[in-house]
Amino acid sequence: MTKAALYRFIWRLHMWAGLYVIPFILILSITGSIFLFKPQLDRWQESDWRGLSVTKTVSPDAQLATAMAAVPGAAFHSYRLPQAKDDAAVIHVGLAGGREMRDIYVAPSGQLLAIVDPESMISATVRRFHGTLLMGKFGSTLVEIAATLAIMMIFSGLFLWWPRSNRLGRPSAGRIWPRLKGGARQFWRDLHAVTGFWVAGLALVLLFSGLPWTDNWGAVIKSVRSEMGWIDNKPQDWQGGGDAPDGLHQGHDHFAMLNAQKERRPVTPPPNGLTLSDIVRLAHKENMAFPALVQPPGAPSRFGPPNGNVWKLTSEAQNRPLIRNILYDPQSGEVISRTGFSDKHIADRIIGYGIAWHEGQLFGWINQLIGLLTAIALITIAVSGTRMWWKKRPSQAMRKGVQSEQIIDRQSTIIS
Repeated sequence: MTKAALYRFIWRLHMWAGLYVIPFILILSITGSIFLFKPQLDRWQESDWRGLSVTKTVSPDAQLATAMAAVPGAAFHSYRLPQAKDDAAVIHVGLAGGREMRDIYVAPSGQLLAIVDPESMISATVRRFHGTLLMGKFGSTLVEIAATLAIMMIFSGLFLWWPRSNRLGRPSAGRIWPRLKGGARQFWRDLHAVTGFWVAGLALVLLFSGLPWTDNWGAVIKSVRSEMGWIDNKPQDWQGGGDAPDGLHQGHDHFAMLNAQKERRPVTPPPNGLTLSDIVRLAHKENMAFPALVQPPGAPSRFGPPNGNVWKLTSEAQNRPLIRNILYDPQSGEVISRTGFSDKHIADRIIGYGIAWHEGQLFGWINQLIGLLTAIALITIAVSGTRMWWKKRPSQAMRKGVQSEQIIDRQSTIIS
């Protein structure tokens, strides 16, 4: 295959793949941009349950009793430590029958404030839209195909952008920055190519870090993890490989917890065992990253089997390197084990860093800003590519049988 024929083949591949990918790029960029700000969204939605009066306070046990009385027959899953002393505690329960979850907000005074379906939160809805297009596994598969093709498009776009040997002396205008005085057609072409060049690295990191959550790529990664012995007797603590029907961004996997609740074997607390209030007092000394959860003996776990006959303190921080787990003896309160991010296998740590980056939480607001700018750049690429395709100049040239490399150079979607 000649260089000209290879160039034309890559160009056609890039264009036709774009027709499928562009709608998904727009959807994923918009929903991903919103999900980057999950902590802020959640705080805003919970604003009515923060900054409450603390003139009268009750124990965590009393708060738990209030919550369980509000939903008879429910199973207690976890107690979320208030981020500030005047915030409500959140008791997470599974309703009788094991079909739905609820978050019950109880004030420091013991007053019942609200019973909320956690899947109704804005961030949870955006997460499902981002991962499955609200179409379950079918939507998740479409998104996974789009992500795979997007990776291919970035590499093919860089190939088309890369100057060939006879063009090495060409100025950086049109390759490093867009030319503004060559008319609309040249501007859109340059905008597409230049933006693609600058965002390529960040976009690849974003796409590759999302693959562990998918059904098929996640299954491959899980299989490699198992075959290579990258387990260290610890369960996989990232969602992927078809473990749940909701696809990407399963930060709090309610599906897995409900399944675990159905299989849960009640654990009988030892005589004179520690109560929730006792464990909460111990938990406050740990300065666990928010949201920090206290889980009772036998409670369903997001990953792996239900907790055994132990109290568990864990963090669900989106910044995975901050996550720690502490197990307490249910009778004495002694620490049975402490595990953290550094205890994981290097493969799981790499995936954890990638997930934290993908969700915009690895470096706080700086990570959010970079993620937002990446999404805006991808939207720019999608819009400029759509605009050029709409004009149909490249496809018209192809239908007329124009094979000249000069015409391809002039009319290609990506400028070389």
